[in-house]
Amino acid sequence: MTLTTLCYIEKDDSYLMLHRIKKEKDINKDKWIGIGGHFESGESPEECLLRETLEETGLTLTSYRFRGIVTFLCDDITDYYMCLYTADGFTGTLKDCNEGTLEWVQKDELTKLNLWEGDLIFFQLLKENAPFFSLKLCYRNNVLTQAALNGKQLELFDIIDETGRPTGQVRERSLVHLYGDRHRTSHIWIVRPSKTKKEGFDVLLQKRANGKESFPGCYDISSAGHVPAGCGFLSSALRELEEELGITVTEDKLQFIDFHDATIQTHFYGKPFHNHEYSAIYLLNQDIPISSMTLQEEEIESVLWMDYEDCLEAIKENRIEHCIFLEEFEMLKGAYER
Repeated sequence: MTLTTLCYIEKDDSYLMLHRIKKEKDINKDKWIGIGGHFESGESPEECLLRETLEETGLTLTSYRFRGIVTFLCDDITDYYMCLYTADGFTGTLKDCNEGTLEWVQKDELTKLNLWEGDLIFFQLLKENAPFFSLKLCYRNNVLTQAALNGKQLELFDIIDETGRPTGQVRERSLVHLYGDRHRTSHIWIVRPSKTKKEGFDVLLQKRANGKESFPGCYDISSAGHVPAGCGFLSSALRELEEELGITVTEDKLQFIDFHDATIQTHFYGKPFHNHEYSAIYLLNQDIPISSMTLQEEEIESVLWMDYEDCLEAIKENRIEHCIFLEEFEMLKGAYER
């Protein structure tokens, strides 16, 4: 592993960014990064930080903070341990850099730059003033393939276009919901012939656990979840059924209804939540006793069977706390009757 430093110098709610456009053989070619470089023999992280900053910018840091360690791996040939710093005090005059162009960039404009995707993860951690952290980022052909924060794997989603096709960009889950990026989900509605009426059908609702990051305690789809980067709708649907409810079925049991493109903009726990999901909707027509289900406690508080028409009326009149898209729910009747 190669030891390096990476520093983001702050001024007036901006970071000093280096656009790496001057070196031909450069893993960061054309990307915007912070200030830093490789350790020289015998250097401490702070000595490397101060030397690299002076060499690249002409500035002498007077106030800086060690924020975390970033493990950076790319295409099995590049592996760095990066000591990540921020600095809010300096003296001197900014000079030209022989590795690229230096520019002060407003923090809320960073997403418009050509960055390493994983950098957005630590930018958010810096913004939230997170305690010292360890972040591992793995890339293949410049695409983020793995991210782990303090040893815990982070979920990665494909960003998709309006037709549901991946754009080639992969982003971490919390950032997808922060920026409102369109991403894929699988929704499975479990139904059975009505137990209380001569005609019609019942639908299984799940009540989301109170610890959920969004819509805690609300009634929701029977089973649903995000499609991980590189995976498909159907395989994700089957996985969610087993993980959330302990239900194992074969692909042929799921009836595809349609795709549904929907957005939600709200706040949870004081943070913005911008959800833009492109969902594959499936129907599972099977009378499954609740007693036979194994609920994923961190996801689901409880489940209940409810007559479809009664549920539709309750949704329209907001008589139950829910996070169900009415337009999607109305698809079920036609699908059940087919």
